[in-house]
Amino acid sequence: MRLSRPGRVDIGAVLRDLRGRGLNYDPAEVGPRDWIFDVHRRSLGHEGAGPPEEGGLWQRSREVVAEYGFTPPETVRAYYERGSALLGRDVLLEARLPGLRFLMGVRVTSVRDESNADRTLWGWGYETLQGHLERGRVDYELVKDHRSGEVGFTARSHSQLHPRAPWWMRFGWRLVGRRTQLGFYRRAGELLARKGSVVEVPSGGARRLGVIVLDPVVGRPGERSG
Repeated sequence: MRLSRPGRVDIGAVLRDLRGRGLNYDPAEVGPRDWIFDVHRRSLGHEGAGPPEEGGLWQRSREVVAEYGFTPPETVRAYYERGSALLGRDVLLEARLPGLRFLMGVRVTSVRDESNADRTLWGWGYETLQGHLERGRVDYELVKDHRSGEVGFTARSHSQLHPRAPWWMRFGWRLVGRRTQLGFYRRAGELLARKGSVVEVPSGGARRLGVIVLDPVVGRPGERSG
């Protein structure tokens, strides 16, 4: 674990460092015991029946989801290389708590693009990298029901606090971590539901108050499981 003042962190350098990191867990470990499973759904509204309309709600929402532009900025900010391909993209997340900023890496490991007579689905998912406070995966899906015209957003995840997290992080997680996690999903759905509203994904490391925590969990090179 490393501590730094926000204005002294080179966000670009931290982001580039993610390229050499692997996942911090083995997907084969995931199961009912010690893992949290979440499914959060939000209706974004309706457009005409049938496949997505040109310039309609589904297409506009897809642009926001593709840019990870629905994150509540008071909770999470995201940094990634402009123009990078979505599949395989490294994303540096800045989780924001009072007085603290946690910088943690994830990687986009799947992209879904499916359509049939009943629905159109598009989405992507990321998994946590070495140094992340949590272990697990999140998938975001945007779905249009062709019969009703309803457009919906779903976030699915499985996660756990890293077994090697320091004691004080474990204590803080019990106090505010889970509440913050659930609040993120709720706020993300609310922001995406505001048609035409795009939350800016910051492209630079502006100076902010507080302390930056880099790599809250430090493991051995090549680590996958705890």
